[in-house]
Amino acid sequence: MAEFPSIDTDLLRTFAAIADHGGFTRAAEVVNRTQSAVSMQMKRLEDDVLKCALFQRDGRNVSLTPEGHVLLGYARRILKLHSEVFNTLRQPHMVGTVKIGSPDDYVMRFLPGVLSRFAQDYPLINVEVHCEPSVQLLQRNDLDLTIVTRKPGSEMGQVLRQERFVWMVAQGFSPHEQTPLPLAMFNTDCFCRTWACNALDIMQREYRVAYTSASLAAINAVVSTGLAVTAQLQSLLTPDLRIIGEAENLPLLPSASIVLLRKPNNASSPIIECFAEYIVEGFKL
Repeated sequence: MAEFPSIDTDLLRTFAAIADHGGFTRAAEVVNRTQSAVSMQMKRLEDDVLKCALFQRDGRNVSLTPEGHVLLGYARRILKLHSEVFNTLRQPHMVGTVKIGSPDDYVMRFLPGVLSRFAQDYPLINVEVHCEPSVQLLQRNDLDLTIVTRKPGSEMGQVLRQERFVWMVAQGFSPHEQTPLPLAMFNTDCFCRTWACNALDIMQREYRVAYTSASLAAINAVVSTGLAVTAQLQSLLTPDLRIIGEAENLPLLPSASIVLLRKPNNASSPIIECFAEYIVEGFKL
């Protein structure tokens, strides 16, 4: 049987970081190495180990060669298996299930990255995600971790981030010029719907809730076609939408706190605390 040189997982980890972040400089920050050290690692991988070019370099721009794309698939599989071995043998207690509740909008915006990183590091932990409005989630006591929206000053638990609600409409459309103002909002149990309607009532702006859904994707689909205005957290703004406000005769909306709650009267397990740390980091992005 032919003998091949072994591939250091550190080389594969750096290679994957370059592919994920589009260049050597950002990858160096991610793997906590200098840019010159990253360059030397990749030179070793290309020249000494695999003996083929993995990158196409055009000035500061870096892209993968066909061979690089092939390696990337294998690298991800090898790194995943490497992680599984260590997590299974070194942390056998990190096996089980964690139940998390979150409104639909946070699931779409923040949780994909959190879940992806957590699954890579702890592949034997099952995560149950329950999507409901904050009001309903606050009434449940069966969830290990819960992400909810609160007004500043009424926070409970650990504050993940604070940001303002804003009015959004589709690029190139002006439904805010209509009377009554057509709104696309979450269903009645949503904090943002209550705050938006209260603000319009105070300024005596006529409106109608023309479209409702429990799904952020459905609301964005309505708004992006120019049929209505919505009020959402600023971080949920998508490229096909734009922010409007007082210049368009709309009231200023309050800020909101996104908080993380732990199950009351329950000794937190290592699994729950570990996943909570990933959530905290994920909401910083």
